[in-house]
Amino acid sequence: MDEQASSRGAETRGAATGRAADASAATDGQALSYEQARDELADVVRALETGGVTLEESLALWERGEQLARICEQWLEGARTRLRAVVEAAPSAD
Repeated sequence: MDEQASSRGAETRGAATGRAADASAATDGQALSYEQARDELADVVRALETGGVTLEESLALWERGEQLARICEQWLEGARTRLRAVVEAAPSAD
């Protein structure tokens, strides 16, 4: 691996772990938006794919990724419910 690729991997891992710490604080008191959770999840996936982290760091990233995936799924399910309600409430075109 060249020095530039190694540097990019370290930046990605740093961003993911930094965001994970920020987001962990957010989940304690504030809810993450769908976009925040999705973006952080993408960072976590990149960090895991890049490698170069310890097993413990990988496990922590994986666990955070699972949390973020659940948050995204909750947002998406809420959106589906809202859309169903709108469709059901709309007058039929017949």
